[in-house]
Amino acid sequence: MVPWIVLQLADSAFPIGGFAHSGGLEALLAAGERVAIETFCRELLTREAHGALPLVRAAWDAPDRLGELDALATAVVWSHVAARASRAQGRALLDVAARASGDAALSAARERCARGDLAGHLAPAFGLVTRVLGVARDDALASYLHIALRGALSAAVRLGVAGPTEAQALHLRLHGALAAALADGGRLTLDDLAQTSPLLELFQTTQDQLYSRLFQS
Repeated sequence: MVPWIVLQLADSAFPIGGFAHSGGLEALLAAGERVAIETFCRELLTREAHGALPLVRAAWDAPDRLGELDALATAVVWSHVAARASRAQGRALLDVAARASGDAALSAARERCARGDLAGHLAPAFGLVTRVLGVARDDALASYLHIALRGALSAAVRLGVAGPTEAQALHLRLHGALAAALADGGRLTLDDLAQTSPLLELFQTTQDQLYSRLFQS
C-alpha cells in the first residue's frame, strides 16, 4: 500500500509553487519552436533523471549532507531562471513540510535557508523532506518525477497547446517513460550528474525577457 504521505506530497494541493513554473516550455514556445508536447515531456523526464534524481537520492541517503548537496545544486544549475525556480520551490517545500509536520530537522533546514546558509534547491530539499517524513527512497524518486511531469502538462494546458483530456491521455502514455527515468535515477550517482537538454536550458534563460508571460520559468 502506498503511504498516505506520498499521495499528500504528490497532490497539487501541497503548496510548493510548482504551478508557477513551466520548466522552459513557455520560453520555448515564445521563441517559435514547434515542439510536440510529448517530445518535450520525454526530454524533461530524461533531464530530471540525470540532473535532479541523483541529488534527491543522495539527500535521502545522507540527510546530514544537505549543505554539500545544496552547494552542488548551485554549481550545476547554471541558468539563473532555472536556479531561481529551484530555490523558490525548494524553500517553499521546506517551509510547508516543517510547519505541517513540526519536525525539528526540517525546521532547522528552513532556518538555514532564512539565514542564507542554504540556497534551498528543490532536489536536495525533496530528498531531505521525504526521508524525514518516512517516504521510501523509490517512492520519493517516483514522486519527484510525477510532480515534474504533472507541472509540465499543467503548463501545456494553460498555454493552450494541449487540452485537459489530451494531457491526461499523454500522462498515461508516458508511464513507460516515467518508469525508465526512475530506473535511470535509481542507479545514477552524483558523479553522473549531467544536463541532458542544454538547448532547452538556453531557451529557459530568456524567460525574463518575454514581453508577456504566464510563468516565472
